Amino acid sequence: MEFIEHLEGGLVYIATLAKIFLEALGIITVTMGIVINLHHIIYLCHHPNNHIYNIVRTRVARSLALALEFQLGADILATTVGATYESLGKLAIVAIIRTFLNYFLSKEIKELNLENHDH
Repeated sequence: MEFIEHLEGGLVYIATLAKIFLEALGIITVTMGIVINLHHIIYLCHHPNNHIYNIVRTRVARSLALALEFQLGADILATTVGATYESLGKLAIVAIIRTFLNYFLSKEIKELNLENHDH
């Protein structure tokens, strides 16, 4: 029985580390998406250009969509470690919200890609 308790404790530890890693990865993804496009963002402040604006929006939206996936993964891991009815309810709400956000971001990315290919 002691082996099972140690095994369970190890799994909780691994899940917690993975959760923290995924949360950090989400933050890094959004930050890098903005930093990588910062020169375009600054350029747009001085030289409005719809084509460049759409490219920047597409790139930043992609980083946001990827970050949402990482954050949802972190939420799922957090729930598996300490599953209660309250945490499952919160996960369901967060998953629905993030799924809708991701759906609309993906839709916008597709529309922006179509616009960019038309030019």
